[in-house]
Amino acid sequence: MDHEESINELLQIRRDKLEKHISDQKDPFMHTKYEVSAHALTVETEYDRYEGTRVSMAGRIMSKRGQGKVSFYDLQDSTGRIQMFLKKDLLGEDIYEDVKTYDIGDVVGIGGEVFKTKMGQVSVRVDKILLLTKSLQILPEKFHGLKDPDLRYRQRYVDLIMNPAVKEVFVVRSKILNAIREFMNGRGFLEVETPVLSNLAGGANARPFVTHHNALDIPMFLRIALELPLKRLIVGGFDKVYELSRVFRNEGMDPTHNPEFTMMESYEAYANYEDVMNMVEELLHYVAIQIKGTEEVVFQGDEISFKPPFKRARMVDLVKEHTGVDFDQIDDQKTAYEEGIKLGLEIEPHTSYGKIIEEAFDTFVEDKLIQPTFVTHHPVEISPLAKKDYSNPKYTERFELFIRGSEYANAFSELNDPIDQKARFLSQVENKKTGDEEAHPYDQDFINALEVGLPPTGGLGIGIDRLVMLMTDQRSIRDVILFPTMKPEKGVAETEDDE
Repeated sequence: MDHEESINELLQIRRDKLEKHISDQKDPFMHTKYEVSAHALTVETEYDRYEGTRVSMAGRIMSKRGQGKVSFYDLQDSTGRIQMFLKKDLLGEDIYEDVKTYDIGDVVGIGGEVFKTKMGQVSVRVDKILLLTKSLQILPEKFHGLKDPDLRYRQRYVDLIMNPAVKEVFVVRSKILNAIREFMNGRGFLEVETPVLSNLAGGANARPFVTHHNALDIPMFLRIALELPLKRLIVGGFDKVYELSRVFRNEGMDPTHNPEFTMMESYEAYANYEDVMNMVEELLHYVAIQIKGTEEVVFQGDEISFKPPFKRARMVDLVKEHTGVDFDQIDDQKTAYEEGIKLGLEIEPHTSYGKIIEEAFDTFVEDKLIQPTFVTHHPVEISPLAKKDYSNPKYTERFELFIRGSEYANAFSELNDPIDQKARFLSQVENKKTGDEEAHPYDQDFINALEVGLPPTGGLGIGIDRLVMLMTDQRSIRDVILFPTMKPEKGVAETEDDE
């Protein structure tokens, strides 16, 4: 018998057991609730309080040991595991024999007294047990667990059952989100919600997902950023707003990119990018202290310090430091292109001045930035929504925060000049004509909002998934997203019409 036949036989045995339960009037799926009075972790850590008391618990059977008149099963609930002490004399012969047919993976409810075995293990002396859900699948083998990354992401529910450390990552993720909200609310920001679907995909340079609205018979886009609706709210009279939600970008996938991801964007009237820098330092320091209890976080072997102030440096100065090319001294696109070619950059003759600087930064600088570093004064060509630096209009009042070679935040003194904004939108439209699929679309209503009047505003976007990776020491973004984007398995996505 080969492995597949053996698995199929084991699966059939489970179904046969279910049929017997049903024929014996013990259908496990008929139960709608079970009263739970205690959890594994609490009973373990507060044993002195629970010793000798009766508890009601529920969870999944994860192991079975023993034979004859006494058995030991492990029960796993949402907090951890506890041992079940099962004795024929206590349960009665019929129930005990029935329990011996239960499988690893079955969900049960139990009642009994808390005690310690002779080996000192906290246990429950079970006098009541009820099968609440019959598991018809086989959990991965105990010692090797579920380790295939692709299968782990597809069957996250099994991953969470078999790998307690995975569950802890997502508990920490929730705490990070709560800490961010506490910090922002404490600074007087109002959390708001804006549309996921829109007529235009704006607020960033990215390729959108396109869908269709049947009732209106129009194309629509999943948002690529939260920015433009939030700035409209600043126009409308809210001084401080933020949104913490999903955005979608139809782009490549790698350890730090997933097509749908979580961002926090905030906008504060009468503030500029330097105010936002100060706030980001305080925010990340606050999160580190709340989550890790320290301002020093170890990520992939590097100790990262979140103690303010963070390093600050202009993009062109960092490029000069690592390449020797001083783009401050270059005023035309042709010379910038020639210098880029000398550096070995993969650029086209029509590549803009600002994009060439960005390519040089991405190639020679980005991965060198280990400690938190604010990279400032991005070229105007790659910053269509940022206010110009009026001391040098080639650049903008913008920063990106880099940690260990990855971008974690992006912020501007927001462009509030409708005439300048319109010109930049039109420039982006021209870029799109030359093949730039990520160029920003022209948004007439946003121009109208700016004409109504946007106060001087500091705006911010933070990638939450990367921040969670950093705080939980995870190498892949897929390890901090419960259900990462996956290509469907062959046949899984087929419908009846496909057959």
